Amino acid sequence: MEVQLKPWGNSQGIRLPKTVLNEAGFQPDDTLTVKAENGHIVLYRSFKHKTLEERAAEYDGKLNLDGETDWRGDPVGNEVW
Repeated sequence: MEVQLKPWGNSQGIRLPKTVLNEAGFQPDDTLTVKAENGHIVLYRSFKHKTLEERAAEYDGKLNLDGETDWRGDPVGNEVW
């Protein structure tokens, strides 16, 4: 599939077909990193840490941060308390 480089402000841009983006697993508003490697342009999804809200959503909004947990318990082996 061919695309054409076009002026976009002071830069150049290309339009990527939806089928190509879907095949690569890219979604609208993804942040991508672009690199030039051996005469090729490579795009990949940038790593992004999840916010606390995004993490909470994975657990139905319940992170159970409402108290302390005692992990000590009774000694099992040669632990020194």
